[in-house]
Amino acid sequence: MNDSVVVGGRTIAYRDSGGSGRPIVFVHGNSSSSATWQPLLDGDLGRAYRCVALDLPGHGRSPAAADPDAYSMPGYAACVADVARALDLDRAVYVGWSLGGHILLEAAAHLPDPAGIAIFGTPPVADAAGLATAFLPNPAVAIGFTPEVDAAQARAYAESFLAPGSTVRPDEFAADILATDGAARGGLGASIAAGRFVDEVAVVFALRVPLAVLHGTGEQLVSLDYLRGLRVPTLWRGEIQLIERAGHAPHVEQTARFAALLDAFARDCAALTTE
Repeated sequence: MNDSVVVGGRTIAYRDSGGSGRPIVFVHGNSSSSATWQPLLDGDLGRAYRCVALDLPGHGRSPAAADPDAYSMPGYAACVADVARALDLDRAVYVGWSLGGHILLEAAAHLPDPAGIAIFGTPPVADAAGLATAFLPNPAVAIGFTPEVDAAQARAYAESFLAPGSTVRPDEFAADILATDGAARGGLGASIAAGRFVDEVAVVFALRVPLAVLHGTGEQLVSLDYLRGLRVPTLWRGEIQLIERAGHAPHVEQTARFAALLDAFARDCAALTTE
């Protein structure tokens, strides 16, 4: 089901699987949209849980924002928290891909009683200087902060989401990249350059709910060594969960494996809340 909600004077589009179980809230990455989660919403996961995937401002079906602050890390975080409250998504499990994971760490203290958080393609950093070691030296990263992107750049950025040799076509990613409001990429870059984001390393160290960290073994953008060096007291299963034959977008490249991990994580979160 496609729908929308008005929060903070802004219309935010979302998809709802209609499942009756615990809510799972999905937050997409930079220059993506809620469409990236559709296979999960249409599958067993979407039937077992109420899966809600929102379109960030200027992405997917959500209108471009007139206020540039909507494209900052604090602005995105407030949007996600406001949507969760407006839709009564209490005790939800939150899932963030890439930028979506960073947004969830930014919003962690403001989410309505989260049961757990899962991130992938998201290396928590303390400050802008940490980006150099958290991310691999891939020139495609810069495209994510470039306001005006042409078709060739969109394809290069999309290809960086996939593992080398992946059978997944980058076209759908590229279409979302081209459809995204360019000001969203520029605003994000300006927000990060100005240091307008929380110390994510401190956030994950202080979390009181389970944090699942998933990682494709063919990841082209995020350093696994960096992730393994973080101190995460509530790290789910005590280690990074590796997904074979996947890169930055394991939810698309290995949908069944990804869904199984999320189901297991949601079940473990539910068990903790009933103890």
